[in-house]
Amino acid sequence: MNTLFIAGHAKLPAGMAAKSIYETLTITCEIDRKYGVIVEATCTLATEHGRDFIAHLLKGYSLMDGIEAPLQELKKSYFGKAYNALASALKDLHKQYKLLLDKK
Repeated sequence: MNTLFIAGHAKLPAGMAAKSIYETLTITCEIDRKYGVIVEATCTLATEHGRDFIAHLLKGYSLMDGIEAPLQELKKSYFGKAYNALASALKDLHKQYKLLLDKK
């Protein structure tokens, strides 16, 4: 298989619909091994529309280029209560990716 599966986690803020289902927000990504490109992504937002939006937003970014570009896209495009949790989960996902590269 030429892809990796990596997850990033963050605490959800109070008052979120997803908080009644999950304690944390998780972003999972399938990532191309060679180029670090996000092939597929999903998250534990409560609505399908929200999950689809985040998947579309992240798809195509290379984690080899760092995390700033997807974070900037998130900042200018997502205005829900979960923004901070999504940004934190994305940073955690990138951290997990870098740790995986360091093990090779």
